[in-house]
Amino acid sequence: MMDGLELLKKDWQKKEEHLPKLSYNELYTMIWKKSSSIVKWILIISILEFTLPHLLYLLPGITESMNIYDKLGIKNISSGLWVFSYLVVIYFIFQFYKRYKEISILDNSKELMHKIIKTRKTIKYYVIFSLSMLFFTCMVITVGMYLNDNLIEVFSQNGQKTTDIKPEKLKMIMVGGMAIFSVVFVAVMGGVYFLLYGLLLRKLNKNYKELQQLEV
Repeated sequence: MMDGLELLKKDWQKKEEHLPKLSYNELYTMIWKKSSSIVKWILIISILEFTLPHLLYLLPGITESMNIYDKLGIKNISSGLWVFSYLVVIYFIFQFYKRYKEISILDNSKELMHKIIKTRKTIKYYVIFSLSMLFFTCMVITVGMYLNDNLIEVFSQNGQKTTDIKPEKLKMIMVGGMAIFSVVFVAVMGGVYFLLYGLLLRKLNKNYKELQQLEV
């Protein structure tokens, strides 16, 4: 048994001698290119995430459904939230662009490690902000529903009753349903963010650890 293991070990050592040996610069270049590509994809995804939802406005009935904010009496608040959200998201997209341009021209491993750390922080702050805004917007709608005295009429066609349930009870059911939907929706979006940005973050972390090993 030991003889077999020794033969395998010697055979592997012989093969290892013929494997290509990469220099420090070659390894750094590989990590640098991978990191640049990852940040480019982060930039692309963030831009798509910002622009694609606006295509929904081209669908029939979407514009009309947006009148719900006005009917609930929260149009000014919702408009303010959307403007604030747009400005902050555009800021984050610009930051991702800066990170990409910075990483694309680096020729120093320590600087690359520093930029990877900055990129990781920017992604985390972006995800936290996006999920927080989603949750806060849903909560504003929920509170708007609760404070609206004509909630049943708002959601009923032509203002007619569609059920025999008492209005007060129906209102609480609708508000409670919206609150549950908000939590589930934010949780699902959190999962989507985890899959998209989490995967890219793990790759960046792997690159960072490889750079650390190069510096040892």
